[in-house]
Amino acid sequence: MKNFLKYILFSIFLFYNFNSVAAEQSNKLLDPGWTFKGFFGKFDRAQLQRGYQVYTEVCAACHSMKYLSYRNLSQPGGPEFSEQQAKIIASQFEVTDGPNSEGEMFTRPGRLSDKFVSPYPNDQAATAANGGAYPPDMSVLVKARKGGADYVYSVLMGYEDPPSGIILDDGVYYNKYMAGNKIKMSKPLMEGAVEYLDGTITSEEQMAKDVVAFLAWAAEPHLEARHKIGFRAIIYLLIITVLVYFSMKKLWSRIETKV
Repeated sequence: MKNFLKYILFSIFLFYNFNSVAAEQSNKLLDPGWTFKGFFGKFDRAQLQRGYQVYTEVCAACHSMKYLSYRNLSQPGGPEFSEQQAKIIASQFEVTDGPNSEGEMFTRPGRLSDKFVSPYPNDQAATAANGGAYPPDMSVLVKARKGGADYVYSVLMGYEDPPSGIILDDGVYYNKYMAGNKIKMSKPLMEGAVEYLDGTITSEEQMAKDVVAFLAWAAEPHLEARHKIGFRAIIYLLIITVLVYFSMKKLWSRIETKV
């Protein structure tokens, strides 16, 4: 009897998980073609800079990136702003610091060593300001979501009018790539929402691709370095394999074979 109950519970568990996965994968995720995918993948510097601009002007009003510091913007492998540019970017934000010699907290312009400034003082304030839905931190969002960059890009591009017969509550929007097709975040990107400094046309697809590339870098800032190390390791192993092969061949050539 106990084994039977275990079997029933296990079947229910599998059924639930299968339905959850099926709901998330009912629509094939979009893949715009990422430069950073593949063994030799690299980030496009101009794209990362545009993506940071989209994040700052659109996403940063609700979403934090608490694991990034402003100095990361000038480090190799990332957007590679100059150090002076990164300092100017940091100085545009006010950071709460202290206490001072009088025991009081104070605000100052941001520095390279500061973490990205959060739009809310705490999680409770973020939840209250967004109708009870907590806006997730974007530092590792691409790594935290199944489907990675494709999933985040698909969600940004997946807003549609709900099919006939589907009624949504106030503050809820239809998105064909979300589980249950419902999302509490309004459509963030619209054509012309950002004016790129490099003159690139700000179509919805372009902005979505740029900001997702920036988020992919934020989640894996050492991606290019790992690719280089991996390539060198493979070359090293190939050289060692060839040397071992010829060494063994020479060694066995000294042994007479019996007919």
